[in-house]
Amino acid sequence: QVQLAESGGGLVQAGGSLRLSCVLSGGTFSGYAIGWFRQAPGEERELVARIRWSDATTLYVGSAKGRFTISRNNAKNTVYLQMNNLKPDDTAVYYCATKRTISSDYGSWGQGTQVTVSS
Repeated sequence: QVQLAESGGGLVQAGGSLRLSCVLSGGTFSGYAIGWFRQAPGEERELVARIRWSDATTLYVGSAKGRFTISRNNAKNTVYLQMNNLKPDDTAVYYCATKRTISSDYGSWGQGTQVTVSS
């Protein structure tokens, strides 16, 4: 069972940056994709970005394009989400999750980290 632990959230002013980390444990991940999701109060959880562990192929969704960068460090079993030019609309709890690349379902989730962007 893959386990994930997020960190790096906090309070930042609009226009600032944060880097979130997601440490993975409990297996090998070559057949997995890791996604960063976020959920704002009263909103559905949404995918922000995804990376395929084997070849680092990335996908960005919506407003993350051009501002966020997802990357991974194989040696540290860690996936990062670098977030630049943050906006108040980016305020949410951010989660990382894994799925097998052949599946559409994310089966393992971290506990989340709060990101708050003040105007």
